[in-house]
Amino acid sequence: MESAIPRHLESARTQQRRMPDGYTPPYPSFVARFKPAVQRVAMAYFGVQFRGAPPHAATDALGCIAAAFGAAQGPGHWDRASYVDEAGCTNVISIAYWDDPQRFQDWFDAQARDWASGSAALDGCGTFVEALKPAVARYETLFSADDRPEGIAVLADGMSGMVQEHAYWGGARDRIPLSQSERLEPAGTPRVVVEGKYRRVVPQDNLCLIRSGQDWADTPPEERRMYLQDVEPVLRKGMEFLRDEGLTVGCYANRYMRVLDPQGREADKSFGMSWWHSLAELERWAESHPTHLAIFGAAMKYLSALGPAAKLKLYHEVTVAAAGEQHFEYYGCHPRTGLLRAA
Repeated sequence: MESAIPRHLESARTQQRRMPDGYTPPYPSFVARFKPAVQRVAMAYFGVQFRGAPPHAATDALGCIAAAFGAAQGPGHWDRASYVDEAGCTNVISIAYWDDPQRFQDWFDAQARDWASGSAALDGCGTFVEALKPAVARYETLFSADDRPEGIAVLADGMSGMVQEHAYWGGARDRIPLSQSERLEPAGTPRVVVEGKYRRVVPQDNLCLIRSGQDWADTPPEERRMYLQDVEPVLRKGMEFLRDEGLTVGCYANRYMRVLDPQGREADKSFGMSWWHSLAELERWAESHPTHLAIFGAAMKYLSALGPAAKLKLYHEVTVAAAGEQHFEYYGCHPRTGLLRAA
C-alpha cells in the first residue's frame, strides 16, 4: 500500500488529515505518478458556444483549434466533449494538457491568443478560454483502474501501486500534497472586466476545479444496462442540480460533458467538470447534500452487486489553483457561462 502523495512532495504535516489511523481501503485505487522534474502543468479548456444547429463558424473554429494542437509546443494530450448548458446553448470544449506551462504559454501566444479576445470574432458563436497552470503540489488524481489514464494523467510517467488515501470523505484533500501544510482556503472574490462582448475574469485565490469521469466502453450488456438505467440518471440529476442551482452550495459552474470521438460522435464516456469557490464546499456537497448522497448510494449498490467483475472505470482530478495560475476570458458568451457566474 502506497501513499498517494509521492515521496518527493512529502513534507512535515501541520494540517490534520481526514484518513483514520490504520485505515485500509475496501477496494484498490491508483494515482498518476509524474517525474519529479515536472513541477507545474497546464490544463486549458477552449470552448465554442452556440444555440441550435452548429453554424459553419463553430465547425471551422473546432477544426482550427485541433490543427493548432498539432503545432510546435502543442499539448501532450487533448480530448473533446460537449454539453447543453443552463441557457440551452451547446458548448463544445477542446481540453488540452501540458506538463510544462512555459511550453503551453509559448504555444498559446503563437496559436490561440485570439481565441476569445474578439479579434477572431465568430458569426453566431461565443468562444472562451479557461486555463490553469498549477504546481504539482496543488492537484491530485484518482483511478479505479491502472490501465486507462485520462486527463492530466495521460502525461504522467505511470501509475502508482494501490494507494491508501481513498474511499472515505476527505480523501481528495489528503491526496493533494499542499494540504499537508495549508488549509487551501479561498481568498478574494472573482470580478469581471467588460470590454464590449469581451469579458475577462480576475480570479480569486484557491479556486477549485474537479473533473470526475465515467467510462463504460468495456462493460458487458447487463452491466451496461445497470449503469445506464440505475446509476446514470441519478448522476445526471445531481449534475443538473449543480448546473442550475450550484451557486447555492458554492459551485460556480458545472458541466456534465459527453466525450466525443475523433469523428465527433458520442463515446461511451462522460465526466462532470465543476468550478468551485473552495475545496471545502466541494467536500461539503459530496459528504452531505442529498443529490450527491443519491449518486454515491446508486454507485455503491451497483458496484456491490458486481464486485471485482465490474468493468466500469472511474476517475477524477481535483485542482486547487492559486490566483496567479488562472486565466479566464470569454467573447460573445451568455453571462452565465463558466466563471462569469461567479461575479
